[in-house]
Amino acid sequence: MPPIGRRTVLKLVAGSVAGTAALATLPWALSATRRGSKEAMAVVQDSALTITFDSRLHTAIASKGKVLASYQPSESLLLADSELGDFAFSGQQELAVDDARHGAGHQLIVTGRSDRGIEKQVAVTFFDALPGLAVLQTRYRNDGSAALEVTGWRNVAHELADAPGGFWSFSGATHTDRRDWVQPLTADFDQRNTLSMDSSDYGGGTPMANLWRRDVGLAVGHVEPVARLLDLPVRKTGGGASIAVESAQASVLAPGQTLVTERTVLAVHSGDHFAPLQQYRQFMQAEGIEGPQAPESAFAPIWCAWGYERDFTVEQVLATLPKVRELGFEWAVLDDGWQTNEGDWRLDKRKFPRGDADMRDFVQKIRAQGMRPRLWLAPLAADPGSDVLHEHVDMLLLDQYGAFQTVTWWNALTQCPAYQPTIDFYVALVKKIIGDWGFEGLKLDGQHLNAVAPCYNPAHKHAHPTDSVEGLATFWNAIHKAAHEANPEAVVELCPCGTAFAFHNLPATDQYPASDPLSSWQVRSKGKSIKALMGARSSYAGDHVELSDGGDDFASSVGIGAVISSKFTWPRDTEHPVDKLPPGGFVLNPEKEALWRKWVGLYKRHMLPKGEYLGALYDIGFDKPEAHAIRKEGAMYYSFYAADWNGPVQLRGLGGGRYRVRDLFNEVDLGEVDADSNSLKLAFKRFVLLQATPLEAGA
Repeated sequence: MPPIGRRTVLKLVAGSVAGTAALATLPWALSATRRGSKEAMAVVQDSALTITFDSRLHTAIASKGKVLASYQPSESLLLADSELGDFAFSGQQELAVDDARHGAGHQLIVTGRSDRGIEKQVAVTFFDALPGLAVLQTRYRNDGSAALEVTGWRNVAHELADAPGGFWSFSGATHTDRRDWVQPLTADFDQRNTLSMDSSDYGGGTPMANLWRRDVGLAVGHVEPVARLLDLPVRKTGGGASIAVESAQASVLAPGQTLVTERTVLAVHSGDHFAPLQQYRQFMQAEGIEGPQAPESAFAPIWCAWGYERDFTVEQVLATLPKVRELGFEWAVLDDGWQTNEGDWRLDKRKFPRGDADMRDFVQKIRAQGMRPRLWLAPLAADPGSDVLHEHVDMLLLDQYGAFQTVTWWNALTQCPAYQPTIDFYVALVKKIIGDWGFEGLKLDGQHLNAVAPCYNPAHKHAHPTDSVEGLATFWNAIHKAAHEANPEAVVELCPCGTAFAFHNLPATDQYPASDPLSSWQVRSKGKSIKALMGARSSYAGDHVELSDGGDDFASSVGIGAVISSKFTWPRDTEHPVDKLPPGGFVLNPEKEALWRKWVGLYKRHMLPKGEYLGALYDIGFDKPEAHAIRKEGAMYYSFYAADWNGPVQLRGLGGGRYRVRDLFNEVDLGEVDADSNSLKLAFKRFVLLQATPLEAGA
């Protein structure tokens, strides 16, 4: 009976196990007597991770015989006046596990009591299919006579010691400044990594954080099937770096009451953050959260009219399409500016004077070019002055003071995704866009799409304010279902501008873009992260190449197996003020046209998004040059990135036999390699894209 669901756990730990005799010691757990240690009271482990409890219920962790962190109060109850981390060990229980979702495993439950009369139980579960990953859940029962003012709790808190080369980290949480998800730890590194709202319209994310050295890493997070408002702090310390999962939810724990934490995970790994994110995806897939099988068209190259921005004209867009088609792009996306406002989503009569008839005609003209039409939309935003805001003010999300939550980009107000009239409104809109106007895809856009704050609007009659937080994924599922009911091959792209990917929205996501990347590094590091979380079922796009380094770095998308995208204008730039355009503008001049044509050809010829991204072969933080590998149809593809490289590179992951290596971009053969002799000396600037093709026997 492992703590897989909250109801299961409550049944399991409903009574105290303090003072009861432990079950017969199982092979994976060693009692204190067998270890011959006065300090170690209970141990649970698998082939990769060992967790040891001492007499205070502090834990130490080790991996394959190597101590990673000494005894620390890893699970603590946070009180208004103190932190409760010491509990006198009083018992243990060892159980075999056979779970319908996660398979066979084993569990240890340890119990202790504090001097304030609080009983603590920690249940640690390992599953055979996920070596190195432990699921922990903690229970605190107030057996004292006085109520306790609780400010939160902390689980899986550990500090790794310094090592040569320092640390790298991954954060799945959203930050308003759109910082890198993958970063080295500087001397003053300190990120709270909150899954709550970082500002009015930025929040949420993937509930995992990771910390790694050259030799080992630790990942923590939660595995609840809905979004939770937790924090995943990562901090550089005087002697190393620390990581944890924390709740800042205040409550009063009355005598006889029990507080049960969320299910949290601790994973040990080698290499970068890719492997633990893969394990997280596998665990959550068994919980029922899995990306849809994206339509084949989700891997087609994308052109977006956003180069013309909001003041586009229909004539500009249609005049560009022949060049778009000629270069090999297959999607045409009409971006922001087709609507009267955010909220009503009516057609702007200055651009579509006949309303629906003109929009249908526009869609048909895209199809006549042999392309697929996609439409931009920013759900859950309602502008001041919009009719929906006045006629359906009940849809708004309100905080505990009755104030609005704002969407800053459009100066709009946020609507509640867990209120049925809101859901019904957008479902009807999506069916009109796909079923009536004839669009084949949606680009759902806006930083506010990732998460919302708790809702206190009395009109919604929420059972709990966090219904809005947990209900956002359900809202997206309704949108995805409506789109696919109108057109089974529709592509739903979810682009929460610049924010981290909210994993619980994955089942409603056919395509996730780099989402306004600030650099080519973000295109690649986000791509590695998303491929671990999505697997092969969904599509990752590099977003507009104009957002990459130099505005032309297709290599960062093609090399990692991302769908390519551009927002070029043609035959001239739009009439923007000069200071709004980058150097050279967005116009497709002859030099750009030759480069765009070459990269679209390479992309379509090799279609690396359809290959298997092998993220565990290279460490994105410590391996130099930065490297990525993809296996497809018997060949291996490698992309290397550096400002200026002259030296050896390793082609890891080769199978048996010899391979011929070719530089795809420069169309140059580089020789032969095999698994035992897999190094090449290369000189390149920015990137090199290699294909290693097996030689036929005897060739």
